[in-house]
Amino acid sequence: MTTGMAAMALPSFININATAMTTPGSKMKDNMKIGIITGLDNPQESIRRVRDFEFDACQVSAGEFTPGIAGKLKAALKENDVFPVSLICHGPGPYVWDFKRGPVTIGLVPREYRARRVERLKQGVDICAEAGVPAIHAHFGFIPEFPGDELYIEFVEVMKDLGSYAKKAGIDIYFETGQETPVTLFRAIQDIGTGNLFVNYDTANLILYGKANPLDGLIILGDLIKSFHIKDGFYPTDPYLLGKEAPIPEGLVDFPKIIAYMKNLNFKGSLVIENEMSSNTRDYLIKTKKYLEGLIGG
Repeated sequence: MTTGMAAMALPSFININATAMTTPGSKMKDNMKIGIITGLDNPQESIRRVRDFEFDACQVSAGEFTPGIAGKLKAALKENDVFPVSLICHGPGPYVWDFKRGPVTIGLVPREYRARRVERLKQGVDICAEAGVPAIHAHFGFIPEFPGDELYIEFVEVMKDLGSYAKKAGIDIYFETGQETPVTLFRAIQDIGTGNLFVNYDTANLILYGKANPLDGLIILGDLIKSFHIKDGFYPTDPYLLGKEAPIPEGLVDFPKIIAYMKNLNFKGSLVIENEMSSNTRDYLIKTKKYLEGLIGG
């Protein structure tokens, strides 16, 4: 992080005062759920872990889908009274999380992996429908900023097919933020236009990828946001590598103002704690949960 980055000020029209943005008498504490990410290899164990950690919601992350997994997931969610925010679905093929190989390996933008990944995502949609998970969720790639780019045009057409498939099943699609500017993501969602496309807003990714201040991005994407990845970090200092993640709230994400802004929008979605620095330890998750509860109820 450079001194200049740390000192960057918000434009005056979005220099939001957290106290002023809080709606008097609001019941947002009852509307926002706090969750964590868990795996799908053993739903009974992983969903029980969510409840043991005293979280009400989770996102389930999966690479491969084993036979009968949807039924096991549905039973585990019901038994533990955990709300399933979304099914995170990636692969097959490599994902390189940097600026050199990322644009040609991540999501549905690269042609080489596109067909197999669409097939995997459609399998995920089917699992969501059977298990009672409302949305499928993924990094869809470095969406080109120029709407006349061939890759952008192809991406929109591919997503129209996927979006229509999910819509027929009653499933929404959540775009993970980070690899494109908020305006580019907004444009893509509008151009695809299937009506079931929304945003999982990763507070740190917009910083880690150097695409936007996460508070600024809310102005563009706020009404499309259904869930958050609660994560912190710093802007890139190497133009080929992402910025570094940081423990919450030690990075550049202004969580008090972000929560206040979403409360003003009557946000009723989920805040999902994501920790990519190490395994999701109980102490870190519980500490971050208490921090978020203080912002929600403040």
